[in-house]
Amino acid sequence: MTGSEPTARRVLRPPPGYRLAESVRPLTFSPYDPCARIVGGTFWWAARTPTGPGTLGLRPAAGELHAEGYGPGGDWLVHRADAVAGLRDDLTGFAALAAAHPVVARLAARHAGLRMPATGLVFPRVLRAVLEQKVTGKEAYRGYAATVRHFAEPAPGPMQPLLLPPEPAAIAATPYWVFHPFGVEQRRAETLRRAAALAQRWERCADSAEATRRLTAVPGIGPWTAAEVVRVAYGDADAVSVGDYHVPNTVAWALAGEPRGDDARMLALLEPFRGHRGRVCRLLEAAGVQAPKFGPRAPIRSFARF
Repeated sequence: MTGSEPTARRVLRPPPGYRLAESVRPLTFSPYDPCARIVGGTFWWAARTPTGPGTLGLRPAAGELHAEGYGPGGDWLVHRADAVAGLRDDLTGFAALAAAHPVVARLAARHAGLRMPATGLVFPRVLRAVLEQKVTGKEAYRGYAATVRHFAEPAPGPMQPLLLPPEPAAIAATPYWVFHPFGVEQRRAETLRRAAALAQRWERCADSAEATRRLTAVPGIGPWTAAEVVRVAYGDADAVSVGDYHVPNTVAWALAGEPRGDDARMLALLEPFRGHRGRVCRLLEAAGVQAPKFGPRAPIRSFARF
């Protein structure tokens, strides 16, 4: 699985000012993500594709983007390399919408090289999103990394120790209590197991709307999780994470100068950007915009001994 010779290559020509690292950031959980990382300016991403496991390398050079695929899924990944890099992202109409708000206009100009990726793969993002439900970022990453390493399977290609995301069938067959030492309680573990059992059905969804309907029909998966998934799997620039702990406050602060906001206020402020509401949230995230913080931080819990 660790052959260093690519099975497919492709040269992409991104628009002037394109920023690879900023565009693919949603595909990495942290600089130490076991399945995806940026090393020496090259983005490496391991995935289970319809044609088998593979690794995609995206390397910028002299205004071009060189895509290399490794393993049985290498051809599939290289074929989708432009989408993964965000180069299929459709910004039609966004410039006019952004111009109507000074903050959004400024962020759109500052981050003009940011594009929204579309991986075409649903379950890897479901895995991460479920483990991010109602916990701190540190808890979520620990659970995600420990889960990937529990099912550890080396990814093809030269970037080691990159790992493939777990096989959905393996997760579906794993008792919930196995996830406890990873810091994942029964509720999220059972949701993840239910989701894994339905993984093949989701990969056949025609678009983000169908995927959202199917996802939210599963107990334990709500609008927040579905939005987190379709924004990355389908590149849905309008997907808003309703129910997020921070995003409503961030939107209210950035767009209206209000330190706190609920989901209703967030959606009202984002309505003028319909079609690109998720893009506005992504720009705020990329710019590091945060509402003022009040009160204590959420505690980090442990389920390792349960």
